[in-house]
Amino acid sequence: MGDITGFIKVKRKEAGNRLINERICDHSEVEQVLNSEDRMLQASRCMDCGIPFCHWICPVDNLIPEWNDLLFKGEWKAAYERLIATNNFPEITGRICPALCEHSCVLNIGQEPVTIRENEVAIAERAFNEGYVKPCVPLKRTGKRVAVIGSGPSGLAAADLLNKSGHTVTLFEKDEKPGGLMRFGIPDFKLSKAVIDRRINLMLKEGLILRARTLIGRDITVNELLSGYDAICIAIGCSHPRNLEIEGRSLNGIHFAMDFLSNQNRINAGDLHPSENWISAENKRVLVVGGGDTGSDCVGTAIRQKALNVTQIEILPKPPVVRNPDNPWPFYGKILKTSTSHEEGCERLWSVSTIRFIGTDGNLKGAEVEDVAWEIENDKYIMKPIPGSQRIIETDFVLLALGFVHPVLDGLIYGLNTELDDRKNIKIDGSFMTSIPKVFAAGDSVSGASLVVNAIASGRKAAKEIDRFLRS
Repeated sequence: MGDITGFIKVKRKEAGNRLINERICDHSEVEQVLNSEDRMLQASRCMDCGIPFCHWICPVDNLIPEWNDLLFKGEWKAAYERLIATNNFPEITGRICPALCEHSCVLNIGQEPVTIRENEVAIAERAFNEGYVKPCVPLKRTGKRVAVIGSGPSGLAAADLLNKSGHTVTLFEKDEKPGGLMRFGIPDFKLSKAVIDRRINLMLKEGLILRARTLIGRDITVNELLSGYDAICIAIGCSHPRNLEIEGRSLNGIHFAMDFLSNQNRINAGDLHPSENWISAENKRVLVVGGGDTGSDCVGTAIRQKALNVTQIEILPKPPVVRNPDNPWPFYGKILKTSTSHEEGCERLWSVSTIRFIGTDGNLKGAEVEDVAWEIENDKYIMKPIPGSQRIIETDFVLLALGFVHPVLDGLIYGLNTELDDRKNIKIDGSFMTSIPKVFAAGDSVSGASLVVNAIASGRKAAKEIDRFLRS
């Protein structure tokens, strides 16, 4: 611990964001960068607690006190070495992670946690800028071949570790470029795709084999996969969207959030011409159904597409501004989250249920909604409509951001006939193996939709089990 009184002398200072009237005119990253001197001072606030709750809650077991101390001392390279020891992609999690660690930081008891997430991305970017990050090609190959299906965070993490272990790894991706929902689902204003490309290029130089635009079941059969590889890791994510099956769902103007977001990301990448975008919010009255992060991403994207107005509704109650007694520190704080997209101009409504969509001549004109109250009956929350609260929200563009229910089952999963759990996710044992010998699974395809950092952690654990399997 470099400065035992750092947390007393130095106040929390965030890098901040670009001005709203500037950033809504483009899709560049919103968050700014703090200068190195201030960043080192922020690292000095880490208390090196006897029990590092930040480390305890981090899914990838980041050595947070260690690299904060090294950052404070100006030992950037050593800090990166500690960081990359537990996290394959700190430059990504440092941008988009909800920072569970900061919620559990001892200084968060006073609502001024260490800027752990910003410190993380600062270390990673310094490492790339100063050339610390170089290809690490295995000295010897094992002769074993591994197929990783899906190039989202769990697939990339698994492929990275398995390749570094000396196995010959082929990464299969159904889309035109790797990255999964990090590339096609997360807006560029939160995560520049150049960050993903930079890491992928490094992995390719290390010997990873990438096969994009390859769908299992169409471009390669399941039998060819089973016969051609010594182990298979399924990391296809959880991308089957939750639908809202109510009256009027088939009206023109109602879209799944992920289709909307991926189209804009492809436009930004030059892979889709704006004139070919059939899901545009320009000059539309936008209603986003769903109050989570995906809904927030839809808000920011719609604003950049020059929507007339944006409303976001959530069926659950409005979260408290501060922790409730039943949600104490050091657990993740279930409190109101206002994203940069919300700051840009959006009406937010809670405890609102969608009854039906209304339209004329097949085109959407509005959504009938009603307020609901949440009550506890027999230790369960029960949603009850509030009489007389029905009303129409005028809209001609609805985005369904209701989350995802399970992996896409057609093709690979049904072809393998692997066992599923009650939620139709892939069922695995304690070693991440499915019901099919030598076939493993990781990430959201196993757990259901979750955080990027959880997917990375799952991919890392699966890789270690696959490596153990191959070496035995």
